[in-house]
Parts: sequence; structure tokens; C-alpha cells
Amino acid sequence: MIQPNEFDIDTEKGNFHFDTNYAFNAGVGLNEEVVRYISDVKQEEKWILDFRLKAYQTFLKKPVPTHWATEDLNNIDFDVIRYYLAKGQQPSRSWEDVPEDIKNTFERLGIPEQERKFLAGVEAQFDSEAAYSRMKDDLEKEGVLFVGSTEGLSDYPEIFKKWFGKVIPTSDNKFSALNSAVFSGGSFIYIPPGVKLTQPLQAYFRINAENFGQFERTLIIADEGAEVTYMEGCTAPKFETSTLHSAVVELVALKGAKIQYVTVQNWSNNVFNLVTKRAIAEEEAEVRWIDCNIGSRLTMKYPGVILRGRKARGEVLSIALANDGQHQDTGAKMIHAAEETSSNIIAKSISIGKGRSSYRGLVKMPKHLKNCKNNTECDALLINSDSQTDTYPAISVQGDGNSVQHEATVSKVSAEQIFYMKQRGLSEPEAMSLCVNGFVNDLIREFPMEYSVELKRLIDLEMEGSVG
Repeated sequence: MIQPNEFDIDTEKGNFHFDTNYAFNAGVGLNEEVVRYISDVKQEEKWILDFRLKAYQTFLKKPVPTHWATEDLNNIDFDVIRYYLAKGQQPSRSWEDVPEDIKNTFERLGIPEQERKFLAGVEAQFDSEAAYSRMKDDLEKEGVLFVGSTEGLSDYPEIFKKWFGKVIPTSDNKFSALNSAVFSGGSFIYIPPGVKLTQPLQAYFRINAENFGQFERTLIIADEGAEVTYMEGCTAPKFETSTLHSAVVELVALKGAKIQYVTVQNWSNNVFNLVTKRAIAEEEAEVRWIDCNIGSRLTMKYPGVILRGRKARGEVLSIALANDGQHQDTGAKMIHAAEETSSNIIAKSISIGKGRSSYRGLVKMPKHLKNCKNNTECDALLINSDSQTDTYPAISVQGDGNSVQHEATVSKVSAEQIFYMKQRGLSEPEAMSLCVNGFVNDLIREFPMEYSVELKRLIDLEMEGSVG
């Protein structure tokens, strides 16, 4: 494990940019020719092109869901976004073969170091395509697959195609339709029956270009009795113009399998982060989403689990921090579709300055099911008088044998607490950081060590300048 003193993290870590010459460029704006260009560059089969074109028509028909969260979505201009930029099509298997400008980017972010120290495999995506992808040799011998979505579609269609677009339909929402039309990059992971990974796999997503949209597509399948932890991180430089990130993530946990999906999102404050994440859990399977959202201008993210098998379990643990000019609209969805299923949602948010955090939750239990259980806790902490928080729970429970409990709290940092700690030598920002870290500490402990240390440091830095 990486020890705490090995981290050197600051809020400007991702705020740098290298000029890049792209070999493939779909131009500005979205139309059918752009969709065909992406498919042609990737040399895809006809059924994939047909899938993209149908999704594009769905995208055009669906309205921007302003009722869903915020009028800020109307500020997205789809006609000025670049939908595909790539240096090349095949990710390098050796770090030395990565193009120099991309290598400099990821070395500055510490990706090679993390891979050497604690990862079983890593994929690093730069704009539209993975620039580097590698997994430990012993996992390959066990039949584990960890490649980009493009390789998954072309090299393992018998596995990929069965679940592709089945967990999240193209028509789910406007942004899932957009992703389905122009998707590029992302991870395809398959863990064979009974294989239990003791080290995590990680993907890192980097937006480098201005006026860019990143649309990775991730599919993770854990076969019967398999176990995997997948971690993703993301950054982008700060530009004056808006950037769009719209991913689709589908997880499939078959009988007795376990998937843990960890996200630390620290996009710059010009990024619209609009993603759709959902899992299917079969009999006695378990899916855990562990989610932290610190960056972006607007995040809309509600990881969900469809509990389709008896005794399946789903869990979402999330932290959201909204500073000035940010809206973190996050939550969870739990759909109970089999008996004796259980779900747990714990969400904590911090609003600073004029930041706004929102919790949206959906729990659904049909009347024909029995012995289903859900626990939901959403707690909000307000730092300043101008900060804002909202809670929008939707709970539909029918039948006599199911149980749900929901708890929500909103609190402010106590002036007495701050005064007490200042009397013992702490500065006001240090005292505030201590209060905030205490508020989220029980959730931060659920993150892998190498992420939990980073989160605490990031929270400390977010507190600087927030008092007064």
C-alpha cells in the first residue's frame, strides 16, 4: 500500500495542458457524418455503426432533462463540442512506447508510480482513446480480460455483445443516447468464474483538449464467484469554455460474484459531468459503488443496482463536496427485483461558499416480493450561510414483508466547535478541515488506502479560503 507521506497532492495537480497534434479529429459539432467518422476510424463492424446511428436519432429526439436537475444543462452547446480526438488507435503495452506528450501528462499525475506500487492493471485514457493499457501477466494466465472497449468489441464479441447496452439501454436518457452514438475509450473487464483479484484494476481518464467531450464506455463482468475492485480517477485542465464528460458504465455481477467500483472525480470547474452508471446483481451477488465527487461545474450521477437475484446485495457510499460555482447532484438507485435482497445507501455532502449539493435517491420494491430491506442515510453539512443543500428521495415500497428506513440530516459547522479548537492552537481553516473530515471520516475509511489519504488532503485544500 502507498503510505500517506508518499503523496504530494494539490488542487492544481491536474491543471496543466500540453499542445497535442491529433492524428484523428472529427471536427466541431455533432451530425451523422461525425458518428460515421468515429466508426470508420475504429474499423467497426456494421452492427456497431447501426447501433451508433440509431442512438444518434434517439439523442436528437430526447429533450434536455431540465426537470431532472437544473437549468444549468441548457448552457451546454452541443454544436461547439469536439466529439473525437485521438493520437492513435491502439494503446501501448509498454510505457516507453507511449507518445511523449501523453507520457509527460500521466507521469506528472503519478500513474506509472501507482501502477508499480499497488495495481494489478492500469489503463490510461487521453481524450478519446486509451494511450496505455497493461495488466499483470499472471492475471492473463487466469483468463482475466482488461482491455479498452474498442478491443473488447473487436476481440471478444462473444462476451462483450451479450451485455453491451443491456444494463443501460440507449434510450435511458439523453446523455446515455449521446454516449451510445459517439462512445470511445473506457474499459472492458471480464473476470472468469471463481477468480478473485487481490489487487485493484484502475483506469485514469484525462481530458486535455479545450471544447472537448469525453464519452468512455465501460463494461465489467464478474462471472460466478469472481471478485474484482475497479478504481477510476479523472482530471482536466481549467479552460474558460465548457467541457463535457458523459460516460456510461455497466456492471454485471453473476451468481455469487462481487464487484467494487471506486470513483474519485476531481474534474476542473468547467466540466459538465453527466454520467449513467448501473449494475445488475444476480443471486447472492454483491455490488458496491464507492463514489467521491469533488470537482466539476455540474455533476449528475446516480449509481444504481438492479437486484435481480435472490439474496443479492447492493450498496452505494458517496461523498460530494460543492464549492463556489459548483452543483453536485448525486445519489443512488436501488431496484429490488428478487426476494431477500438488501440495499444500503449512505450519502454525505458538504456545501461551501455558494456551492450547492443535492441528493436524489430511488428505492423500489414491488408488492410481490418478500423479505427485502433497504437502509438510506443522507447527511448534509453547510459551511457558509450562502451554501445550499437539497434532498429528493423517491421510495416506493409495496407488500407486507419488506422494510425500508430513511434518515436525512442537515447541519452547520458549530461556531462553538471552531472556537474550542482555535483555543487549542488550530487556525480557523484547520479547525474547519477537522470538522469536515470528521463528518465524512466513516465513509473515507471505505476507500482504498491510496485514495482515502488523497481525499483527506483534497478536503483540507478545499477548506482553504472557504472561511470568512
